[in-house]
This record gives sequence, structure tokens and C-alpha cells, in this order.
Amino acid sequence: MPAAPAAAAPKAPGKVQKTPVRSGQQLYAEGCDLTVLSTVGAGAEVISDGSIHVYGSLRGRALAGAQGNAEARIFCRDFQAELVAIAGHYKVLDDIPDTLRGKAVQVWLDNGQLKLAALE
Repeated sequence: MPAAPAAAAPKAPGKVQKTPVRSGQQLYAEGCDLTVLSTVGAGAEVISDGSIHVYGSLRGRALAGAQGNAEARIFCRDFQAELVAIAGHYKVLDDIPDTLRGKAVQVWLDNGQLKLAALE
């Protein structure tokens, strides 16, 4: 009788940050998604191997897919980011259209190009 296949390792649950991420702080969600229930202040950095969800303002830096996950995304309710990156592809504030500032935004990677769009 053949041996039963090994069960797949459970995926790490997402990390949830309930308080604001303040300037100078860095928050890393290793091997999972990151959800921030508050704001990410200017000068703060949130990093995730998966996707990042920010339910407040995103004013600092957000780096999703830190270990190369090109399927990761960034979602936020109030987009004011200094920098966003997916799997090493990034855009800085100067490269982001003014029309997206202050809006709910989604960021994703499409054929090696970083895309940003308002969530409507």
C-alpha cells in the first residue's frame, strides 16, 4: 500500500496591525499578507511577502511581494504614498498621477509594469 501524500503546510495567517505605523517604524509580515487597520504615516514602511491592505491613509512606503511574489497587491483607502512596490518594481510619489492622491487605490504588477488604479 503506498504511503499517503504529505499534507500541504498550512499557509501562515495574515498579520494584522491595529495601531498606526508611525514615522521611522518598519513593519514586516513574513510569509503572509499584512492588514493595517489604521494609518501608515509619512516616513513609515510596511513590508509583506504577500499583499498589503491599509484601511486608513497610506502616507509612507508600502512594499508587497517582498520575496518576489508578483501576484501580490496593495490596497488602500486614502492613497498618499511616498513609494509603492510589488516584487521589486516600484514607483515613487513623483511618478504617481495627482488624480490618485486621496483616493482608494489598488496597485498591482502586470507583465513587469507596476499599475495603479482608483477603486470605484
